[in-house]
Amino acid sequence: MTMNRRDFLKVGAGASGSLMLSLSLPGCSGMPTGYKEETGEWKPDAWLEITNTDEIHFTLARVEMGQGTYTGLTTLIAEELEVDPEAITPRFAPVAPEYRNPLYKLQLTGGSTSISTSWEPLRTAGASARQMLILAAARVWNVDGDKCTARQGRVFHPNGLDSMRYGQLVELASKEIIRGDVALKPASEWKYIGKQRGRLDARAKSTGTAVYGIDVELPGMVYSVVSRPPQHGGRVKAFNESEVRAMLGVLDVFEIERGVAIVADKYWRARKAQNALKVEWDNSDAFSLSTSEVFDSYRKAADEDRGKSERSEGDYEGAVKKAGRVFEAEYSQPYLAHSTLEPMNATAWYKGDSIEVWAPTQAPDLGRIAAARVTDLSPSDVTIHTTFLGGGFGRRLTQDFIEEAAAVAYRVKQPVKLIWSREEDTQHDLYRPAMLHRMQAGIEAGELSGWHHQIVGPQLLDWYVRNAAPAQYPWAPKFMYDTLGKVGLLAEGIATPKDMSAIEGAIEYPYNVDNIDIRHTHTDPGVPVTFWRSVGYSHNGFAVETFMDELAHEVGEDPYRFRRNLLAGQPRHLEVLDRAVRLADWDTPVAEGRGRGIALFKSFGTFVAQVVEAGVENGVIKVYRVTCAVDCGQVVNPRIVQDQIEGGIIFGLTAALYGEITFEGGRVQQSNFHDTQLMRQYERPEVTVDIVPSTEGPTGVGEPGVPPVIPALGNALFALTGKRQRTLPLKADA
Repeated sequence: MTMNRRDFLKVGAGASGSLMLSLSLPGCSGMPTGYKEETGEWKPDAWLEITNTDEIHFTLARVEMGQGTYTGLTTLIAEELEVDPEAITPRFAPVAPEYRNPLYKLQLTGGSTSISTSWEPLRTAGASARQMLILAAARVWNVDGDKCTARQGRVFHPNGLDSMRYGQLVELASKEIIRGDVALKPASEWKYIGKQRGRLDARAKSTGTAVYGIDVELPGMVYSVVSRPPQHGGRVKAFNESEVRAMLGVLDVFEIERGVAIVADKYWRARKAQNALKVEWDNSDAFSLSTSEVFDSYRKAADEDRGKSERSEGDYEGAVKKAGRVFEAEYSQPYLAHSTLEPMNATAWYKGDSIEVWAPTQAPDLGRIAAARVTDLSPSDVTIHTTFLGGGFGRRLTQDFIEEAAAVAYRVKQPVKLIWSREEDTQHDLYRPAMLHRMQAGIEAGELSGWHHQIVGPQLLDWYVRNAAPAQYPWAPKFMYDTLGKVGLLAEGIATPKDMSAIEGAIEYPYNVDNIDIRHTHTDPGVPVTFWRSVGYSHNGFAVETFMDELAHEVGEDPYRFRRNLLAGQPRHLEVLDRAVRLADWDTPVAEGRGRGIALFKSFGTFVAQVVEAGVENGVIKVYRVTCAVDCGQVVNPRIVQDQIEGGIIFGLTAALYGEITFEGGRVQQSNFHDTQLMRQYERPEVTVDIVPSTEGPTGVGEPGVPPVIPALGNALFALTGKRQRTLPLKADA
């Protein structure tokens, strides 16, 4: 096709404002696009749209919950498309197989995978669009496309003077076909990747124009609250329906699967009615243990079952028999709440043949299954509108809040917003599981001859598979949902991915020890659990790096040098360890009344070493300084990396100092921020984040700051007091 400039301009001038260039991208999947008939599997796509008015829209397949996907993924497109990131308008993806995360085969945001799975596909997408636009311009000018260039949303003629806007070219560009691979820009030409830039969502969030789930407003909307059983598994026996129904503004009171729902014209009228609600609960099948009984059951399980072998090298049993000394320790960590600052909420509108849901969810395709479960609709009749999330931390991977909102909307047949209170959010969370660790090491001639780690506790997929399995097969009839979940668990590690949640971080033990034995004893007392920021790395990090510190003390070595001597052949571990030590002035004595501790841990592909300086003031643990070195591969935005690592450190310190959910007779004892405390601004330590320059592929940053800071703080307190703490949260008077 050839066309002179005058004819082209006539076409461009007459084109409609809705004309778009749409590209099917490998996007957030890292896999080829299209449908594979032999497997029945769709490969995820993302969609880039450029209008003839120069608007650029990028469909964001990963949600934004503060971790920076809105900025980071858009930057990848912008770099190769040769436009400023601010020129692109991201929008959240609808539920579609094209937007599934390839690592999980589900449309979810988690595991610190957003950048790593999008790194090459999104850059290729931007480069493909740029190349098609250049080819279109070259046809208009009748010149060699290789001699045209693109920058700032325009294609430039080889003479360097004439240019055309992308919007003028979209109709012709949409007819271009690219054959062969598209060359990506070399790092030496990057304008945006690797550069310190502000966040694209900062203005919307600071001006209040960003819409979170709790902000959604619809015409004729009513409000709902739910009273849930105080013990998990409890059922409604009776409640004072007529009394509550007669209250001002109350529109309906009825039982749903998870408790008793109240609907009112105003939110506070719903809450007032809830205060008057009296429910008699049937707790005959409910969880009824106390925290001490949970750990008693763990110890009993550990005594009776050595557990499934997850990593075995050398001959641990033989090595420990020959060892001059055998050192043992047991570590325990409590249940932990997520404490997202935006409590659980969702808005739903049932319309007879369809339902729309507006929700801050990390997994919109699972939300679609949740809504279908409690209505007469199929998943294809459910539309999920994903909003900004006021924190996720894994809590919003589980869709109970959407299920409740859909059940209420199905009954009332009008828009309804369901909101959890902070107390409900704390007492009906799905928690980070409590875990028990039994450690043993053989020591021969002052060196480690064997390492044994027995992990005791539940697996998360046992609780998560309920909606995850049906979401992978949304065509399945609803009567098969529970069966799909059971089959998924039976096929775990064979036809479905292995559940790594209990053992991750433990089986990757990096130190050079000849004889290694790592096992998992599976036991589940019945407390609802789900993913929590850094998942299994969080509890395994504490056990592994505290025990390493104890072993260093046992053999009389400096904790840093003890670790370093066992890391031969691990250059990236060594790099972050050495950097953190240098920045922290490790060999310089700390001030009186302070201790210094160290920890090293790899999670989500990212290597992190941290040194914590802490003390005790007026009977309270005080963290003064955290020095962190991080190797997360190629960095897209250094500011976001620093923010996320620092946020992970604060999150981890909160868990180390305050995090604890306890049970008495099956009932959660905590309720709000007065007794499930978050670290306050005045407690914040000085944090230094040193990013290792790297050309390796990017890895996660949202979670890796959490695991090492907890043991590093415990090790610092030991250095100060000489007393070792093996149970969390840490105590000033231990």
